[in-house]
Amino acid sequence: MVDDIAGLRRILLENRTIAMVGLSANWVRPSYFAAKYMLDRGYRVIPVNPQYSEVLGQRCYPRLAEIPERVELVDCFRKADDIPPLVEDAAAIGARVLWLQLGVVNRDAARRAEALGMEVVMDRCVKIEYARLFGGLHWAGVNTGVISARRLPCLEVAGRRASG
Repeated sequence: MVDDIAGLRRILLENRTIAMVGLSANWVRPSYFAAKYMLDRGYRVIPVNPQYSEVLGQRCYPRLAEIPERVELVDCFRKADDIPPLVEDAAAIGARVLWLQLGVVNRDAARRAEALGMEVVMDRCVKIEYARLFGGLHWAGVNTGVISARRLPCLEVAGRRASG
């Protein structure tokens, strides 16, 4: 399992075509936000969800097996119990990486994916990791300058010193 900074960075640099399983067309869902963010960063995002024909202007496929192009990374926005069949599907289309989103942990499925030759990232968000590793956290409102580790200068309040 890949859990180190160098490995995560390598995966995100080398794998530019992402099939997002469970991607929602609802703009308030985390999958939608992650897909939009990665599209805006130049990734090819392929939605996989039988409920839609298109998400974010991208053709949506009902299953991984129906995608007509090479997929490098399969990003799973599904509950942990749904992952084992997705491992087999990802291997069948030649994916190099199985990425399980935040809160999705299935160690047996991860071991199976590794046995099939895939690298596995588990319990991490592709958008958050990209932002963390490539300097985009400010876009999400984290680096706004509102919260800072710098101490404010002391203020004079009614003849007394007070820290800000």
